[in-house]
Amino acid sequence: MDLSFLRGRGRRRRLAMGAAVALAGAVLASPGTVAQAATPAVEVTVNAREGLGTVPGTAYGLNQAVWDGNMNTPASVDLLGKAGVRMMRYPGGSYGDGFHWKTSTVSGGGYVAPGTDFDSFMGTVKAIDAQAILIANYGSGTAQEAADWVKYANITKGYGVKYWEIGNEIFGNGHYGADWELDYHESKTPATYANNVVEYARAMKAVDPTIKIGAVVTDPGNWPDGVVGDGDTAAWNQTVLSIAGPYIDFVIMHYYPNHTTAADVLQQVRLLPGELEQVRRQIDQYAGRNGPNIGIALTETSSNYQSDTQVGGLFTADVYFAALENGVFTVDYWDTRNGMGDVTTAPDGTTSYGDGGLLSSGNCNSDNVCEPPLNTPFAPYYALQMLSRVALPGDTLVKAASDNRLVTVHAARNTDGGLSVELVNQDPGNAYTVHLGYDGWTPSDATPTVHTLGSGYTAIATSKQGTASTQVIPPYSIVTLKLTPSATNPVSTTLTAPGSPVASDVTAGTATISWRPSTGGAVTRYAVYQQFGTNSVLLGESTSTSFTARNLVPGTSYTLNVLAVDQKGHLSMPSTPVTFVTGTPRDSTCAVTYTLATGWGSGFVANISVTNTGPTPITGWTLAFSFPATTESVSDSTWNGTFSTNGSHVVVTPAGSNTYLAPNAGNTVSLGFVGNQTGANPPPASFTLNGTVCTTTYSY
Repeated sequence: MDLSFLRGRGRRRRLAMGAAVALAGAVLASPGTVAQAATPAVEVTVNAREGLGTVPGTAYGLNQAVWDGNMNTPASVDLLGKAGVRMMRYPGGSYGDGFHWKTSTVSGGGYVAPGTDFDSFMGTVKAIDAQAILIANYGSGTAQEAADWVKYANITKGYGVKYWEIGNEIFGNGHYGADWELDYHESKTPATYANNVVEYARAMKAVDPTIKIGAVVTDPGNWPDGVVGDGDTAAWNQTVLSIAGPYIDFVIMHYYPNHTTAADVLQQVRLLPGELEQVRRQIDQYAGRNGPNIGIALTETSSNYQSDTQVGGLFTADVYFAALENGVFTVDYWDTRNGMGDVTTAPDGTTSYGDGGLLSSGNCNSDNVCEPPLNTPFAPYYALQMLSRVALPGDTLVKAASDNRLVTVHAARNTDGGLSVELVNQDPGNAYTVHLGYDGWTPSDATPTVHTLGSGYTAIATSKQGTASTQVIPPYSIVTLKLTPSATNPVSTTLTAPGSPVASDVTAGTATISWRPSTGGAVTRYAVYQQFGTNSVLLGESTSTSFTARNLVPGTSYTLNVLAVDQKGHLSMPSTPVTFVTGTPRDSTCAVTYTLATGWGSGFVANISVTNTGPTPITGWTLAFSFPATTESVSDSTWNGTFSTNGSHVVVTPAGSNTYLAPNAGNTVSLGFVGNQTGANPPPASFTLNGTVCTTTYSY
């Protein structure tokens, strides 16, 4: 029985009604013995100087849905507490746009299970020492209803709910064609949504000014990002951020990657950092002065493909850290219990019941195929549990990478002085011998504690094995190393990380970086490092809390970390990174405007205008640029220019009649192309005309 609204992008949310069965105890599966001989080698580098931010207390989140009658049972409290869940979202995806909190009813007649009312939900939240993130009903509710909820939650009951979303996937309200999200507003445009977000934010913050308000944005590379609807002047993100940006505190993304196979969905996580970076740039461009204060929340995600198997477990282990490493403050898995779907076989030979939950609902289908007993954890549950073995709130994520696309790596410097490394083997058929190297941190010779979640495991296995430099990881596994520092570790045990650096006065060739001072000891200087993958280069040092970088390359992205240095030369924890893009020269002899006219998830239209602003005419020209992301390219459809490509580099020459560029902006040549994209499609950082870097402006 389908109990949910229709969900876009092919995903269904449902809970089949079936007889409840008793919770079965977990049985530890034997990890088996993996032969070290003849296993392929993988090289891994961990750079402890390259900080990626501190894990927030809201990091490890989970969705709860009011159709789940087991939401608030003692078994749920026990299991979610043991999983390390610290953020819970309510009342459940698209139900959020129909749910009336006072009556626990849903517009349109959606099913609400007994015992799932708001107070019962908050009882579970408090029992596991988590926080709540609530979806204020935009689709069939009002700003006053939302303000009343804030008053009841935080004034009457004292729950202290900090995070409030305005609606769920509102762009699915039919404005762009697809219609799965409930929205009773006469106008369904992004401008209408944005203006109503402002109304909601004002009403809700009038009750409690300390709350945080979130607005829905689209995910770059996924429909309907970049689409300009009928009657609109811009796409969803630009419109919503321009209007609501000054009034919100975070934006809401959902991440269900495109896929055709298990291998596809696992590899798609590699695209997420670029998509998050593009959202960050959109916020900074369109949200005004409030832009730097706006966070990003990934309030729904799962593999959406055999997610109740090890496929979903591997995805979960990878996607949480990929998002957190790129500035997201909460990742919320979809969802606790979801119900049975299509039965298929995963690449490791295990059965997928088509269930999108962490825990089994204990259902059977019409063919008498049954899920495991109620509340039996699926692989993503153990993967979520593994996250806390890598990093707890307050720990610092650091850069790590491997030379094999099938082995992803995440690492954290722990507050106890240790270092944790998570290795995710996406290969269902091969074990790997992993050779690990460390920069900026020295492990001891002690045999590390290793946590392993392999295919078919019904608990995380823990043992002492291998060394800090060599480990064998089984096929389709998640392996976490817990390392202790050596006596010669070049790291201060008392200095705190410098405060989050901020870039200002960014020009074509310079940028000033400033930060709050490190505490906990005597600081002799600060070291500013530039990140190149897992390599760090000392850009400069400062005895104050600011540094001006000079001789930078125009139109180039830079990512920097700051570390404090004590009298012994020991380094503090790294600061969070700061990323900025240098501008293009204001006094160049050429000017380029790059406009993203429209998009549709897998492609976009870009228009380019070129002007000669110098005193000398140009007869015959060559325009060159490079795409910042490997996910974008020029298709065969171009106009007013001859396009040639070499990897991400593009060269354009005239198309016959437009070879002449008059001096002093006497004329402008317009050209363009249809672009392909498989993820983010950020604009080129700079353009050169006959080798000269042009003044560049953007519209998108």
